[in-house]
Amino acid sequence: MATAEPARGFGGPEEAGGESRKRKIEKIRPPQNSAGKATPRRSAIPDHVSRRMVRRALLLSGVPTLLAMGAFVLSYILMSQGIMRIEPIVTIGVSGVLFVLGLLGLSYGVLSASWDDGPGSLLGLEQFGKNLQRLRASLRATKRSR
Repeated sequence: MATAEPARGFGGPEEAGGESRKRKIEKIRPPQNSAGKATPRRSAIPDHVSRRMVRRALLLSGVPTLLAMGAFVLSYILMSQGIMRIEPIVTIGVSGVLFVLGLLGLSYGVLSASWDDGPGSLLGLEQFGKNLQRLRASLRATKRSR
């Protein structure tokens, strides 16, 4: 008779990866203070800045992306109702340009968010330059540390 092998992840004190289950769980759990409560993790990006980034990215990438999908729907309606003849390459081109604008809007939304406590400007043009310099400096520092 063949012996049953234990299910993956329940292979005893030392698993296939050489780490005990307890050590793996300790890696997943957040750090705890002396009272046994989880200590808050320090983030590189403050909460108010990350919320600002998400709002900008959603607006600047969501609108063009929805318009890109709408181009397909509008093209279908116009063609199926016989209102207008639209070449497929035009529909693909328009939606492609709008998808690219959505991708650029995502990047710009993140890089144009102000890191100050105040809300910053509407378009964030002055912040874009500052944040792009910060990103480049961070990438250079990471490259040098390797």
